[in-house]
Amino acid sequence: MRDVYIIGAFSTAFGKKPETGFKALTREAYTGLLADAGLETGAGIETGWFSNCGMGSWGQRNIRGQVCFTPLVRDGLFPERVPMVNVEGGCASAMMALSGAFKDVASGEVELSMAMGVEKTFVPGDAERTKEIFEGGIDQMDPDEWRQYYAAAGETANKPFEYGPDRTVFMDTYAMQACYHMAKWGTTQHQIAIAASKNHWHGSLNPKAQYRFEVSPDEVLADRPVSFPLTRSMCAPIGDGAAGVLVCSKDYLDGQPAHIRDRAIRIAGLAMSGGKYRDLDEPGLSSVAAKKAYARAGLSPADIDLVELHDATSFCELYQLEMLGFCEPGTSGRFIEAGETRLGGRLPVNTSGGLVSKGHPVGATGLSMVSELATQLRHEAGDRQVADAKIALAENGGGVVGFDEAACAVAILARADA
Repeated sequence: MRDVYIIGAFSTAFGKKPETGFKALTREAYTGLLADAGLETGAGIETGWFSNCGMGSWGQRNIRGQVCFTPLVRDGLFPERVPMVNVEGGCASAMMALSGAFKDVASGEVELSMAMGVEKTFVPGDAERTKEIFEGGIDQMDPDEWRQYYAAAGETANKPFEYGPDRTVFMDTYAMQACYHMAKWGTTQHQIAIAASKNHWHGSLNPKAQYRFEVSPDEVLADRPVSFPLTRSMCAPIGDGAAGVLVCSKDYLDGQPAHIRDRAIRIAGLAMSGGKYRDLDEPGLSSVAAKKAYARAGLSPADIDLVELHDATSFCELYQLEMLGFCEPGTSGRFIEAGETRLGGRLPVNTSGGLVSKGHPVGATGLSMVSELATQLRHEAGDRQVADAKIALAENGGGVVGFDEAACAVAILARADA
């Protein structure tokens, strides 16, 4: 396997963009990606991986990447005859696309590959279409299986499972896990609120975040309840956006000008795992992906300087800190309460604002995490810069199988001098 480097990373601003279509979002992200890599066109790109979840709800159920890139091919910005692979894995789709591009380069098949994620989840006046996009992330062929599973687990978690048209099963299952964690370990709702408040502060420093305002822990707790212990400020919003990454081989990188080589970021390790129906107290799939990624990178949690993780709810931040090996089970609430995950803390987490503040256009989310980490490792993050950042980790999960995500990816990124 060859070393693989990121030479371009870009994310659009995330937000509700009803007037901006999929092709326009694709063009904005792709041209931004070329500019970041110092390229006028993508003439050297040999493969493309396109991530999207919901375009079928807008009428484009197949060949999504090909449709979005046709205008760019016509304009001479994207090369002709390049194979485009369409990827869908729920909220983990974007990192699945990165995994495909990474493997293309690492295997020696190509020298330069692209991963692009594009998503629209905000549909003004049509909540049912938005709901349809997200409902694809859980088994619709045999829904009785998960309803019975959650009903039984609700007794263990001391939070009955409720199902109905005015609820979201995803937030309810996160809430059940949070209640179980609180009962078993003494985690508090206030600690979850601190995680949410911290990410809203980080998001206020990120010009591309969907929400750019601060929220105190008390304000988080006073916000509209979603599913106890979760309030609206603890949950990721719907929105639109796109993000992309260009990855290349060492040979390709060596042929680039010094200012491109100096900004290159090495993908030290990248691994994926799959979900299953598990017990509430059984480690989740992200712990499996993380162990593989650490082993492939030859690193440990102690080597990581900052993290972007998948906080679809703010409880997820507590949970994933434990699954990724940064905290012992049951200690993440106190870790966050002590300020360790804030800018200036021992392990800054979600300097972008995370999903709860930066936003969560599902098919683009994982690549936006990588873009944030590349910015940090290049020391170009401005007011939210992590001092002396050299090694970073991204965790991106998506879909639901019981209390697991259906898929998870963990990537470890490193400066060339790390």
